[in-house]
Amino acid sequence: MAEFTRRNFLSATAGAAGCLALSGSAFSGAVAAAEGALPPPPQVPLGKTGITLSRVGQGTGMSGGNRQSNHTRMGFEKLVTLLKHSYDRGITFFDMADLYGTHVYFREALRTIPRDKVTLLTKLWFRYDKLDPKADAAAIKKVAAATLERFCHELNTDHIDIVLLHCVMVRNWPEELGPYMEALDQAKKQGLIRAVGVSSHDLGGLETAATCPWVDVVLARINPRGARMDGKVEDVVPVLRKIRDNGKAIIGMKIYGEGSLAKNPQDREECIKYAQTAGLVDAMTIGFEAPNQVDETLALLAKYPQSPVV
Repeated sequence: MAEFTRRNFLSATAGAAGCLALSGSAFSGAVAAAEGALPPPPQVPLGKTGITLSRVGQGTGMSGGNRQSNHTRMGFEKLVTLLKHSYDRGITFFDMADLYGTHVYFREALRTIPRDKVTLLTKLWFRYDKLDPKADAAAIKKVAAATLERFCHELNTDHIDIVLLHCVMVRNWPEELGPYMEALDQAKKQGLIRAVGVSSHDLGGLETAATCPWVDVVLARINPRGARMDGKVEDVVPVLRKIRDNGKAIIGMKIYGEGSLAKNPQDREECIKYAQTAGLVDAMTIGFEAPNQVDETLALLAKYPQSPVV
């Protein structure tokens, strides 16, 4: 998911750990000298899914919609270069969605990035289908199966690690999306998918995900100030703890509040410190739009080691 704007990020004059001063879109000399010393993000288990991925992932959905995003609007050369930079820095988790239109871009990146070294997450935008889950259940299952086949073709892969139902916004989403859940279950049994779940944009929907046996992974909005979240921090955190208590994995998104908390180095540091020390998320996804954004966040991850997930 999208995290922070390039304009806001590059307007800052100083970075993490007192060493990441930015000058326009390029690093200062001090940062350039320290580039090789940036530690990669740790590899972590994703709950009980059996999946191991980098603690932070490269998102591709900044201002995403209608099968495009700020990332696709960069064009193939710039986006593929960014994806490769993230991989070279040790990021092995890549977050995509049909809604963002980023599959074919990552397919190009996979020409030089080994498929077996990365974890791919994508999301099914069920709203495209406009089918009644009760009257058209059989059709929905066929459409969902064909959609997953298309995803694999677009990515040039024989499986996708994590597939989520994209942007649940009602408490009773399992009733509305039952046929999609069945189709994803079948794909999981066939080995086409390793883990399933939802991305949440509603507190009620998040609460349902906490108790739904079908869910392996929840993509949840979390940051220290409640920016662009499903509710207030004090309301969301107990739900995330319940998700964890029920054995489900959590991937955090909106870590920088979709840009609203990325306007200065102090805010960015606060956000990463919170994500790393709150003990809530297994991993996080951030919609980096430039290499220096990747590098600053990796420096912050190193400055604030991850606390145990509880």
